[in-house]
Amino acid sequence: MGFSSKSVAGEARGTSSEDKDRAKEERRLLWKLDLVILTYSCFSYFFNYLDRASFANAYVAGLREDLQMVGNQLVVGQIPNALIIQKIAPRIWLPSMVVLWGCLTMASAGCKTYPQLCAVRFLMGLAEASTYPGCVFIIGSWYKPSELVKRTAVFTIAGQVGTMFAGVMMTAIREGMDGHAGLKGWQWVFLIDGIITLPISVMGFLYLPDTPEKTRASYLSPRERALALSRVPPKRADSNSISPLSLFKRVCATPAMYCLIFFSICASALQAFPLQGLFLLWLKNYQGNPYTQSNVNTYPLGIQGVGIIAELGTAAYLDRTGHRVRTGIAIVLVQVVCAIILIIPDAPRAAYFFAFYASGSSFAISPLLYGWANIVLSRGGDDAHRAVTLSMMAGSGLILWTFWGIAMYPATDAPYWRKGSIAMLCACAAVTGVLFVVKWLDTYSLKEAPVVNSSEAEAENPTAEQTVVMGNKARGEC
Repeated sequence: MGFSSKSVAGEARGTSSEDKDRAKEERRLLWKLDLVILTYSCFSYFFNYLDRASFANAYVAGLREDLQMVGNQLVVGQIPNALIIQKIAPRIWLPSMVVLWGCLTMASAGCKTYPQLCAVRFLMGLAEASTYPGCVFIIGSWYKPSELVKRTAVFTIAGQVGTMFAGVMMTAIREGMDGHAGLKGWQWVFLIDGIITLPISVMGFLYLPDTPEKTRASYLSPRERALALSRVPPKRADSNSISPLSLFKRVCATPAMYCLIFFSICASALQAFPLQGLFLLWLKNYQGNPYTQSNVNTYPLGIQGVGIIAELGTAAYLDRTGHRVRTGIAIVLVQVVCAIILIIPDAPRAAYFFAFYASGSSFAISPLLYGWANIVLSRGGDDAHRAVTLSMMAGSGLILWTFWGIAMYPATDAPYWRKGSIAMLCACAAVTGVLFVVKWLDTYSLKEAPVVNSSEAEAENPTAEQTVVMGNKARGEC
């Protein structure tokens, strides 16, 4: 018994119609997810970075002198939130942290001594630490591999926009409100920063959808929830278990944690020039001090602009091609050029400007890092493992800067950081090596994954796809 050509054609047309209907439903689902998840994530990260950048701008605009801060007295706090969001819904926990750090930001304006500021900034570090890994976890819970890097890039770009806005805001407030109501300009920065942060928490409480398995979002129909579940790898029975022994075995028994944390540390070191605000300090301490305070606050904004362009371009290229190693190497080569220029003590001023601005391209390593990590970690279907590893990645980068900036890029070395430039060249070599390690991890995790759905197959790079047979034939680019 066979099929006539007419029946086969009819079946093909039916299949095509079903595919079109599913594609239409997916587009509608993605529109809703982007509207809520990306809006919340971007705004929360925007305000997170706005606070950090405002502190750096305030530091060089009177905070240091008013509180008698000297040398390297800067505080960073970090604590993993991964275990908490396995038991407390992310729609509750993440917005609660936004409320906490918004209030603490306003409290920074009332600090009279350096120890008081230390205490407030430490607590703020604990609250703000939930933002990046928490939002990356939520993004990785809803999107397919071919959709992840662009969303991760849009999310991380919000941090650069926050940094850019901080410079503009600091300049406007310093010139327009300094001395108003008896408060210094930097105090008004913290007050206004905290006030405008709080509204985003309301959106999180009301609309953040948690994960596809647990969502109660009223704007998603039962059919859309089922579609969302079908788009991501299935979860293990103990996916949300945080039993210490079980979780320890699940996290530590695989190479993912070790490879990705090392990648995160190297990637953090690669972003040293823009992250440490070296251009701002260079302008502040350049020979003869030819730059005004407004110049100091606004000239570094171009670095964030370069970062935004680099991240968007990198994300679009990665989602289209999956060529992660070659993209990472391109990012590294730009940083090598910047480090070589900045290691020269008497280079032309224009060369220094070029190097500082071009160093902003290092931000493109973040969507590569976290997009790749989310893809690799999601294959095991273990949300607790993925959340813990992402948080440890974010935490490891911050831990690095508790000593790396002081050791290699101290403010007292301004305007010339010779050992910092040497450290950057070493970081470039380390990132190049770890890219190939994570490429191996990518292939290994694809082989070990208990189930890999079709959406995963469509997104992977050719080398990884050729190593795994899914069904009758592996699907991948040739």
